[in-house]
Amino acid sequence: MATAPANANLPLFYKDLVPLSSVDHADFHARALDRADFLIDQHAVPLTSDELVAASRFYPIVFSAGDNPVPLALMGLNEGINTFVDAEGKLVNPVYVPAYIRRYPFLLARLRPDSEELSLCFDPTANAVGKFDEGDALFADGKPSEATNAVLQFCQNFEEAGQRTSMFVEELKKADLLMDGEVAIQPEGADKPYIYRGFQMVDENKLRELRGDVLRKMMQNGMLPLIFAHLFSLQLMREIFAEQVKSGKMPLVTEAPIV
Repeated sequence: MATAPANANLPLFYKDLVPLSSVDHADFHARALDRADFLIDQHAVPLTSDELVAASRFYPIVFSAGDNPVPLALMGLNEGINTFVDAEGKLVNPVYVPAYIRRYPFLLARLRPDSEELSLCFDPTANAVGKFDEGDALFADGKPSEATNAVLQFCQNFEEAGQRTSMFVEELKKADLLMDGEVAIQPEGADKPYIYRGFQMVDENKLRELRGDVLRKMMQNGMLPLIFAHLFSLQLMREIFAEQVKSGKMPLVTEAPIV
């Protein structure tokens, strides 16, 4: 989830990747973006397990379908719909912003498949890194600036959080706690409910049936609070749905996958 493969299969948001170089980018600056165009049509964003509690206050949290699920913050219930940003990509209300979004346009990536070494890269199409007059200089006297070192540290922390997330999900799978999710929401005046599938969630029945020693282990290693954060957050699906209705961003079909 955190490392870019070959350019033909770049992670979410990234359209291109260029390794940051003290030679090629000696006079480059990084500037803050006042809008996130890449979020306008994005309804789900990856989360690390470190963020589940903070994110659960604002987003429904689900797990992607498939054999290698990842936690996702839902910013909309339908593909192409994001209820947290306006038409210009600006946040409608102050919310927790997932680290995956804050990391963009930078990324630690393996430049060679046969090497474990990670290099700091950036997406040149983001219009956030370039030969600008404003922003933070990326290099000073041929060495990484404080701003670049801070970005590198953030990306390294994100990689480590990604590893913890993988272990968290593996423990969920080992305990057979994930199941296919389904949510039915009946709008007022509608003939039939909207059915959302295509995601995974924790099975509360299996959670209640876990042996005491397994539950104790989950409490001790910090998994249980994360599971509850996920489960509590699912109540926000109806709020997201209501926002979609309010903004007129409703699909014509009533059955659709979330992710």
